[in-house]
Amino acid sequence: MSSLRFKAVEEAFKKKALCVTAPSKFTSDYYGKYVFNNATMEKYLSKDTLKALKNVINKGTTLDLAIANQVAAGMKLWATELGATHYTHWFQPLTDGTAEKHDSFIDYVGAPGESITEDFSGKLLAQQEPDASSFPSGGIRSTFEARGYTAWDPTSPAFLMDDTLVIPTIFISYTGEALDMKAPLLKALNAVDKAATEVCQMFDPNVKKVVAYLGWEQEYFLVDEGLFATRPDLSLTGRTLLGHESAKNQQLEDHYFGAVPSRVAAYMKDIEFEAYKYGIPAKTRHNEVAPNQFELAPIFGECNLAVDQNLLMMSIMKKVARRHGFRLLLHEKPFAGINGSGKHNNWSLGTDTGVGLFTPGKTPEENLLFVTFLATTLMAVYKNNALLKASIMTAQNAHRLGANEAPPAIVSAFIGTQLTAILDKLEGSTSEEAIILDDKKKLHLGIARIPEVFLDNTDRNRTSPFAFTGNRFEFRAVGSSANCSSAMAVLNTAVAAQLIEFKAEVEAKMAAGISKEKAIFDVIKDYIKASKAIRFDGNGYSEEWKVEAAKRGLDCETCVPEIFKAYTSPESVKLFTSMGVLTEKELHARNEVKWETYTKKIQIEARVLGDLAVNHIIPIGTRYQSFLLDNVAKIKAVFTGERAEKLSALDTALIIEIGERITAIKNAVDDMIDMRRTVNKIDEEFEKALAYHDKVLPYFDIIRYNTDKLELIVDDEMWTLPKYRELLFIR
Repeated sequence: MSSLRFKAVEEAFKKKALCVTAPSKFTSDYYGKYVFNNATMEKYLSKDTLKALKNVINKGTTLDLAIANQVAAGMKLWATELGATHYTHWFQPLTDGTAEKHDSFIDYVGAPGESITEDFSGKLLAQQEPDASSFPSGGIRSTFEARGYTAWDPTSPAFLMDDTLVIPTIFISYTGEALDMKAPLLKALNAVDKAATEVCQMFDPNVKKVVAYLGWEQEYFLVDEGLFATRPDLSLTGRTLLGHESAKNQQLEDHYFGAVPSRVAAYMKDIEFEAYKYGIPAKTRHNEVAPNQFELAPIFGECNLAVDQNLLMMSIMKKVARRHGFRLLLHEKPFAGINGSGKHNNWSLGTDTGVGLFTPGKTPEENLLFVTFLATTLMAVYKNNALLKASIMTAQNAHRLGANEAPPAIVSAFIGTQLTAILDKLEGSTSEEAIILDDKKKLHLGIARIPEVFLDNTDRNRTSPFAFTGNRFEFRAVGSSANCSSAMAVLNTAVAAQLIEFKAEVEAKMAAGISKEKAIFDVIKDYIKASKAIRFDGNGYSEEWKVEAAKRGLDCETCVPEIFKAYTSPESVKLFTSMGVLTEKELHARNEVKWETYTKKIQIEARVLGDLAVNHIIPIGTRYQSFLLDNVAKIKAVFTGERAEKLSALDTALIIEIGERITAIKNAVDDMIDMRRTVNKIDEEFEKALAYHDKVLPYFDIIRYNTDKLELIVDDEMWTLPKYRELLFIR
């Protein structure tokens, strides 16, 4: 093999596991050490200040400047005692990542230049001003309109990263539009809290609040850092644009839940140690299905906080990977022919009275509440299946969906055989059969009564994008590199709107003289019947399902730019604006960003692929072809006639095939470049993104097919790029 590739592979073999030692025997001793959490606030804030802050967090009251100043003082004291010298507002621009601008605590005392002090006021805590024109805005901000604001989100605790106090914030424009992922999520969570609370109060007046919960499962790949450095496609795009499958990959099913390699085990221990210091409750770690693929999952938490923790966790994972001689790959499909990586979002709702709204109960009354939220959620998913797909779609995730264990690009819901039977029976029953009131007016369900339903009573369907798993729904289609805010904002908004509609329909029936219990049951039955098309328990990978889904009226679009249009459909605009989550202007702006991002992703990959083909693959193929030509010439110099032809036949055939492959690669690269130049002249972002999808992307497969064939022909010592067999197995 080439000297550079050989050296990288050799170094990968030499890597040893790093030993990481926790400072204490017990995780609880250092858990949350770098988080300004409740326990810390009790030490650094007065009782009155803490009470006022908790009212802001729990009740949504306004935090006045005097209280903000006291919070800032306590926060600064805590942070500086741990070595902080700077602070930053940490926000989530429309890039699926995070952003931060660090400022020191210093300020002048008296005349400028004479002396300084360290200061951090409530005003600095509450608001900062980054450059809004330098982040994607979809036209909301122009280059000459730079002003934008970050504003503190007190519901997500501040934390310390190295020497910097990090303050989670929203990011808005000078004119008030949201330029981030957090602001819409917070509005969606507020909407679902209000709507769900009002529905719960129809069953129990004591419910005052409903919380949306999220438990994410972060899948990822690790590759050796040296091998990563010699693959320009991995370095620049996060995935391999070239590379023939390894003879052995995941077909023996021996990696999933297998023994964790020692280097990876040390890495996992290290990231958990870091996670615990930031209050991230990392719980589960294991090998995933594909070689070099692994998973980390925490205990579930409040949705907004869980999103922030996931973004912080991805940052920690990248940083710690470098310590262990790895590079972290969060791309949804870094390697062809094996599983991609997702970030399953386990979503649920719970009341302040301790009731899980997707937890089946032991009494008919409890189960009616459960079925109400189950049926309402299915109705929301049915009505917004195209929008939910748009919320998880990216250029990267498009490679993963429908491949191996990833769900297909058709949103359906799996609820299992027992719940399916219950809903089907409810749908077919009459209210007289289904509802019986005893002398104490307690609700009983006939059919005969909904049976006790146990947690995890359903099977699991890996092909389902939205699966009920016992006490929650698992939105499996979310990609591994994604910001969970996108999917969670859409899902919570859709469910909130459907809950409001449910309550209105029940109240309308009650106004017509129907009892509350019968009205609830009748609306549930209507929802079960109307949303039946979204329920599918079979194989989502099958071609039959694609045909059936289209018959059911589900969105079957696979073109990424077209999928994004669901955000600006009349129904979606009405949904978001009525819930106060996003304005029509913000929705159109976000789609502009999505189309532009898609174009740039494909554009970068096309450039990298063209460079690899012209500067790596073709020269290697030509060099080996020259070697074979030289060998043929030598054979014919020694032998003559039929014997010479016979001895040189194999080399001659390879020479011809190499020439044909090189010609096909060069022609495809040239055509791709010409097409890119043409497409780049398109001004409208959707049309440009669509052209990149339809006219540029198809060249990728042509170039890859021919280069991967060359990889099997060319002498291994000449091939400069690490192969899949080297990238995919950690030594």
